[in-house]
Amino acid sequence: MSFEKLVTIKKTIFSLEDVATALGIKTSSAAVVCNRYVKKGLLVRIKRGLYTQTEKLRYLEQKELFIIANFLQVPSYVSLMTALSYYGLTTQIQRNFFESISIKRTKRFEVKGFTFNYSKVMPELYYGFEKREGVFIAQPEKALLDSFYLASIGRYSLDVSSIDLKKVNEGALADLSHRFPSKTKKMVERYYGTITGT
Repeated sequence: MSFEKLVTIKKTIFSLEDVATALGIKTSSAAVVCNRYVKKGLLVRIKRGLYTQTEKLRYLEQKELFIIANFLQVPSYVSLMTALSYYGLTTQIQRNFFESISIKRTKRFEVKGFTFNYSKVMPELYYGFEKREGVFIAQPEKALLDSFYLASIGRYSLDVSSIDLKKVNEGALADLSHRFPSKTKKMVERYYGTITGT
């Protein structure tokens, strides 16, 4: 069965159903085909039932890698230093390392040289994100709050000196900070100053 037919699938990440449609075969047969191409190194299994082309993976843009981050653990949204870097709020650049927030579990996935890291938070702190160009990503101030929260409970190494706090919107920070514990707010105020409205 020709691999060229799979190349016609335009999606960054595709399912067994997509493969079955492209090749005109059953889903069960598509699973066999995909396993064969994974072993040959032509496909990369992102997670069960989801794949991408190995050649494409090397040249994916940031947005496409963020989409993979969203898919690997559902539900989740891109946050922490990854989001802060995206918004230009930090000088820290994480090459091939992507951080997300999840309510499911803390976990790390390694996909062909890329690391996707997920930090679990309480359900009441799972908010303050939006969908941008098909990607679920934290608002800038929520990414900052997520970072301070995990740092305040000893689960995250945060280099505050790398963050440009002058670019932070104080009103948005105040609005988004209400659900966070006092320990987190105190840590924010130690570096940022008093947040009006908290």
